[in-house]
Amino acid sequence: MSDDIWKRDEIESPCVNICVVHPEARLCTGCLRSIDEITGWSRMSSEERRVVMAELPQRAEQLRKRRGGRAARLKRGS
Repeated sequence: MSDDIWKRDEIESPCVNICVVHPEARLCTGCLRSIDEITGWSRMSSEERRVVMAELPQRAEQLRKRRGGRAARLKRGS
């Protein structure tokens, strides 16, 4: 039996089984996709998946930015 049957040319899901939606960004903190992207992943074309995958690094940086803390307090006091 050949393993060729099980090979697929689809882009793999970025899911890492950490499914928590960020309350402000509305993105999964594990895979960084929106709920719509997660639910529609199996119906997306390869090109649509590539677009989402290309956006993920930028989304990661967006979630890592801290908006509060000491710097925010100092800025408010100015």
